[in-house]
Amino acid sequence: MRYTIDEGGRLNNFAIEPKVYQAQPWTRQQKVRAALLVVGGLLLVAGLVAIAIGVS
Repeated sequence: MRYTIDEGGRLNNFAIEPKVYQAQPWTRQQKVRAALLVVGGLLLVAGLVAIAIGVS
């Protein structure tokens, strides 16, 4: 672990930095999955709003 000691004798720990990597473009399957999640989320919110309006 990397650390430094200041003039007061206190330790200062530094976090270990993760490796940096380039993101890969999404595959077709990942795009379809993301689109289904968006549509499902929108339907859920629209349903909850409809229920709230119906109850009030």
